[in-house]
Amino acid sequence: MTPAIEATGLRKVYVGGDRVEIEVLNAVDLAVYPGEMVAVVGASGAGKSTLLHLLGALDDPTSGDVRLGGRSYATLAPPERDRLRNQDLGFVFQFHHLLREFTALENVAMPLRVGGVSAAAARARAVAVLGRVGLEERLHHRPAQLSGGEQQRCAVARAIVHDPRVLLADEPSGNLDHQHSRALHDLLAGLTRSLETALVVATHNRDLAERADRVLWLEHGRLRSATAAEAMS
Repeated sequence: MTPAIEATGLRKVYVGGDRVEIEVLNAVDLAVYPGEMVAVVGASGAGKSTLLHLLGALDDPTSGDVRLGGRSYATLAPPERDRLRNQDLGFVFQFHHLLREFTALENVAMPLRVGGVSAAAARARAVAVLGRVGLEERLHHRPAQLSGGEQQRCAVARAIVHDPRVLLADEPSGNLDHQHSRALHDLLAGLTRSLETALVVATHNRDLAERADRVLWLEHGRLRSATAAEAMS
C-alpha cells in the first residue's frame, strides 16, 4: 500500500537570538497509511508541533522531504501548496479557532467555499458532516453558543469536510475535560477508520495514544516506536 504521507530525513534547525543553532528534528522518517492512526508523543518542546507543521506544509524543513500522495512538497509552488492544504490536508488544533461571527454551518462550509465549491454544495456537505459529528441540532449556533466539546467537534467537522487524505491533530483534547476528551477520541478514531484518512496526532493524553495503531516517541529530534504505557510513564 502506498503511504498517504511520507517524510524522509526531516531535519529542522532554528537559529536563536544568540545565533546558536537549535536542532529540533534530526533525520526523521515517517510513513502513514490510509486509515492508520499514528500518535506522536514526547515531552513539551520535543518538536511534536514542528513535525506537524512540516507534514502540513505550514513550514519548510532545513533538509529532507515530505511527500503526500507521491508529490514532494519541495516541488510545489506557493499556489499549489495552498491548494494542497485546502484539498488534501485537514488540521485540528488544541483550540478550535472557529470564526466567532459565523455559525457552525458557515464555519464548516468555509474550506469548501475557499476551494471554489458552490454555496449550495458546500452547505449540503457541511450539514452532512456536522450530522456525522453529532451537531445536527446546532447548525445555526455560533461558537460562543456551543460547549467546549461541541466547538471542538465543529472544528473536526471543518477539518474533514473536504475528505482530506491526511488529518493532522495537535493536542486536540488538551483543552477539554475528561468526558469530552473521551468523546472526541472516539470520534477521531472512528472517522480515521471509516473515511480511510491517515491521522497523525501529537498528544500527551494516554487514552488517545492507546487508540492509535502506532505510538512514536519523539526525543532528541528522533522518532522511535513505543507503547502508550511506556510513552506516558
